[in-house]
Amino acid sequence: MLNHITIMGRLTRDPELRRTGSGVAVASFTLAVDRDFAPKDGGERETDFIDCVAWRQTGEFVSKYFTKGRMAVVSGRLQIRSWNDKDGNKRRTAEIVADNVYFGDSKRDDHGASSFGGNTYGSNSYGQAQNSGFGGYSAPASAPASDFAMLEDDDAQLPF
Repeated sequence: MLNHITIMGRLTRDPELRRTGSGVAVASFTLAVDRDFAPKDGGERETDFIDCVAWRQTGEFVSKYFTKGRMAVVSGRLQIRSWNDKDGNKRRTAEIVADNVYFGDSKRDDHGASSFGGNTYGSNSYGQAQNSGFGGYSAPASAPASDFAMLEDDDAQLPF
């Protein structure tokens, strides 16, 4: 079974860092994620507000380096939690349990438009900063022609 989700959006508020009774760090935050399509009537795209939770070092990393308005890329798993509210009604909520959180913009952007021209930096599940290259995609440079060998029309020479 596969339960993996990756979303990208802006933090709606500063992350809230708490600790469990045994001292384990857990950060809660919400991302505003624009939908990929606009309505047919030409209106604005809708936005989904998705709750996220990051545990241990990843939670500490998010709490330390992310603030309201920053673009973040969150990769993890979708989790449905059930609980009873104060009136005894059963409630359910969906949230992403973050395994990795990456910067989706650069600090120089001053929380403005996203910057995907250069590399981004993120946190692996241990909270260590790493160069992810997520937004730094560029097409591979053309290889010199000498790196390729011409094949004859004879299908017997094909390796498959």
